[in-house]
Amino acid sequence: MQHLFRPLQLGTLTLPNRICMAPLTRCRAERNHVPSSLMAEHYAQRASAGLIIAEATMVMEGHSAFQTEPGIYSPAQVEGWRQVTEAVHAKGGRIFLQLWHGGRACHPLINGGIEPVSASAIAITNDFTHTPEGKANYVVPRVLRDDELPGIVEAFRLAAANAQKAGFDGIEIHSANGYLIDQFLRDGCNQRTGPYGGSIENRARLLLEVVDAVSTVWGSERVGVRLSPLSSFNSMGDSNPVALAGWLGDRLSGCNLAYVHLIRGDVMGALQGDVLTPFRQQYRGTLIANLRYTATEAEEAIGAGQFDAVAFGTAYIANPDLPERIRAGAPLNVPNPSTFYKPGPVGYTDYPFMDNA
Repeated sequence: MQHLFRPLQLGTLTLPNRICMAPLTRCRAERNHVPSSLMAEHYAQRASAGLIIAEATMVMEGHSAFQTEPGIYSPAQVEGWRQVTEAVHAKGGRIFLQLWHGGRACHPLINGGIEPVSASAIAITNDFTHTPEGKANYVVPRVLRDDELPGIVEAFRLAAANAQKAGFDGIEIHSANGYLIDQFLRDGCNQRTGPYGGSIENRARLLLEVVDAVSTVWGSERVGVRLSPLSSFNSMGDSNPVALAGWLGDRLSGCNLAYVHLIRGDVMGALQGDVLTPFRQQYRGTLIANLRYTATEAEEAIGAGQFDAVAFGTAYIANPDLPERIRAGAPLNVPNPSTFYKPGPVGYTDYPFMDNA
C-alpha cells in the first residue's frame, strides 16, 4: 500500500496519507442544528485520516432536509463546530467542512412551512422523506428567480467565513447527489432558460459563482468541490453526463482548487458509465475519487494515475482507525445500517479500534 500512504500536497496543506473520510450525514446535531460533543468525539476518533471531510452542513436557516443535520449560520453552531475542530486538531488531524443547501430535498414540514426551492419546478419522485409527522412525499419546489441567486451565493460565502471562525482547515462545496447546486448543474432537473439554464456553461454558473465567493474568504487552495455527474440519487439525471464531466474538469482546472472530489458512478446503481476518465483527462489538479473502492483497488488506481486520493464512506462509519487497519491488512468492522441516522453513541462512537477488537 505504498501509494495510499504517500504524503499528498493539498493546496497549502500536507496530508500524511491519501485516505480521506467522505462526508457522511449522521443526524447527530442537537437542537437548532448545533453540532454536539458526541460529534466532536466521533470525528476525533477518525483523525488519522489524511483528510476528514465533515458532513453536509446547512448554509442557510429554513432549508433542512434531515431534521437533525448541523448548520454553520449561527454563532451557536460556530461554537459547536469549534469543539469538533479542536478535538480533531488535538489528535493531529485535518478537517474540511462541506457546505450544503438541500434545495428541493427539503420539506415544509421540517422547515416551519417554508417551501423548498430549486432550479425548476420538478419534485423528487419515487421516494419520501422523514418529517416530524412521519414519512412524506417530496413536494414540488418553488423556482428560484435569477435575482435570488446572489443571496444563495452570499449564504455560501458567509458559511465559509463561519467555517473559518470555527477552526476548519478548509471547505468543500457540495455540488453532488441531487442537492441545490447539483440541481442547477444537471439538465434532468434544470429546465430553466436564461443565464442559469440551457447550456452546460449556464447550468454551471451558480457553482462557479459560489467557488469565487468562498475563495475570497479562504483562498481557492483551501476550497474543494464535490461532484456526481452520473448519480441518480434524489431523482437526478443528465442527458450527457460524460460531456458534463469533461466540461467541468476543464473549467475547474482554472480555479486553483485544493481538490475536486468526484463520485465515480451512480450511488443508486441504476446508471452505468465512466465519468472519472473524461474528468481526469481535463482536470489538471488534485482529484479525490469516491464510491465503493476497496483499499487494493484505490492503491492500484492511484499508482496508475487515475486519481490522487480516495474517500471512503461506509468503511469509515465502522472503522475509526481505517488507515491503521489498511496498513496492517487487518479485518474491518462491519457497519450496522440501522444505526446510521439514529441519535446517540450506538453505531457512532462505539465501534472498536483495532487494538481493542
